Amino acid sequence: MRGEAQSKSDRLAVLIDADNANSNLIEPLLKEVAKYGTAHVKRIYGDWTGSQLSRWKDRLNKFAIQPIQQFGYTTGKNATDSALIIDAMDLLYTKNFDGFCIVSSDSDFTRLASRIRESGLIVYGFGERKTPEAFVSACDRFIYTEILEQLESTNETHLIKDSVISDKADPKIYSGNKSANKDNQKVKNNRNLLSLLKDAYEALTDDEDEWIHLGPFGTQLTKLSSSFDPRNYGCKKLSDLVREVGIFETRKTDKTVQIKLKSSS
Repeated sequence: MRGEAQSKSDRLAVLIDADNANSNLIEPLLKEVAKYGTAHVKRIYGDWTGSQLSRWKDRLNKFAIQPIQQFGYTTGKNATDSALIIDAMDLLYTKNFDGFCIVSSDSDFTRLASRIRESGLIVYGFGERKTPEAFVSACDRFIYTEILEQLESTNETHLIKDSVISDKADPKIYSGNKSANKDNQKVKNNRNLLSLLKDAYEALTDDEDEWIHLGPFGTQLTKLSSSFDPRNYGCKKLSDLVREVGIFETRKTDKTVQIKLKSSS
C-alpha cells in the first residue's frame, strides 16, 4: 500500500506531540489529514497539569482529540515522546490501521516512522521547516505546517475581503503573502527543484520523448523527496507547478493530464 495514492477510506491514527505542535493550526491540519484518509484515532500527548499547554485545551473537545497525560518526572527530560512512541507501537500491533500521522518537529520520532514503514504502513509527518532532515526523510510524506498556516491566512483574508477582491488580482497569489510570489518568480531558476522534477520524469520513462501521466509523476516525486509539495513553491496543484517551471510540455487526454520533457534543442 505504501507509495501508492492513498484512499480517503484509509484508517489513520493521528498522534500529536503537544510540546512541538501549533495549536492554532489543528483545524487546517486535520483537513489535510482528511485528504489521505479517515482519522479513526486522534491523540495528543503532554503534561496537562501545567499551564504551558492551556492553548490546546479549548480545541480538544471541538475536534474530538483525546489528551494523554504524561507527567514530566525529571526536569529537562521529555517523557511525552516515549508515551507517544509506546502508544504508536500498540496501535501498530492491532493491525487496524493503514497509516499514521505524526505531528511534531522533533527528530526523536525518526526511528518510530521508520519502524512503522517497515511494517508496510504509510507515515505522514507534519512539522515546521526547522524539523531535522532525518525525521522528514523517514516519513513517506512530510507536510510543512507553514503551508497550512499560509492556507489558513488566505482563507481568512478571502472571507473578509471576498466582496471587494478585484478581478485583476493575480491568480498566482496562492499563499496570500509576498514571499510566495517571490517563490513563483524564482521557481524556474530553482536548480534543486528542476533536478528533482527531471529525476522523477526519467525514473518513469525510457526516453525524453515519452508522455507520462501526472498522477504517477507526483507519486514518484514524493518517493524521491518526502517533503515535496507544490505549495512549497507557491502553486496550488502539481499541474500549476509543471506549467510554471517551463521545462515540460503538457496535454490533456480525456480527464487526465500528461507531461513530456521539452526538447533541449
